[in-house]
Amino acid sequence: MAVEFSTLEWFLIALIFVWTGFVRTGLGFGGAALGLPFMLMIEDNLLYWLPIIGIHLLFFSSLTLSKALKKVDWDYLKRSLGWILPPTLLGVLGLVSLPTSWLVVFVYSITIFYAMMWMLDKAIHSENSWVDRTLLVFGGYVAGTSLTGAPLMVAVFARHVDKHLLRNTLFVLWFILVSIKMSTFVMLDVTIHWQTALMLIPVAAIGHVAGLKAHEFILHNSRLFKRVMGAMLLVVSSIGLAVSVLNGNF
Repeated sequence: MAVEFSTLEWFLIALIFVWTGFVRTGLGFGGAALGLPFMLMIEDNLLYWLPIIGIHLLFFSSLTLSKALKKVDWDYLKRSLGWILPPTLLGVLGLVSLPTSWLVVFVYSITIFYAMMWMLDKAIHSENSWVDRTLLVFGGYVAGTSLTGAPLMVAVFARHVDKHLLRNTLFVLWFILVSIKMSTFVMLDVTIHWQTALMLIPVAAIGHVAGLKAHEFILHNSRLFKRVMGAMLLVVSSIGLAVSVLNGNF
């Protein structure tokens, strides 16, 4: 599938990938959740953007983890994968079989939910094992369909993993999930725009480096950061959802 963008659209895409790189390393999660709504305003096809996001996540998480594999909670990661992987595979199959318009509406709806939680300073809490498992299963499915399931799974991992191990443990989780997704794309002959992904890596690297430098600051000011981002995402996703519905895409 060939997609052509105007000069202005390429400029906006570059800014979006700087942003996703910043969020990915600044928070340790959320690059797709905070970036996809903007990408879909330019090209409303998840199967165009997700392989590109996947390549970037594999590349940058590898750089981050190359010197930090000892700072990972491998025990809890192994125990949680049994609940995450099966629904992730179901989500990937849904991604390649369901109408794109449905998935676009799904992404905007999930993002609006996250945005409202962040704006209201509410957190998704996990208090017992069954809540943990429910969030991991649903988060895995959402990650399989759109890579936006991170906040659901983070709610569980944050309760079980020491804070100083959390970001690297999440990076390993994202690496595993994206590897499965990318392998499935290849097996199902989904078009992967390698050239575009590689071209955008230097752009995303700007955000990646900035996010590494801002990580500690964001951790100490996460409430304000999430409120501002929540307000921005609520506006963008609401507009995107309204346009999709008015165009008869749902």
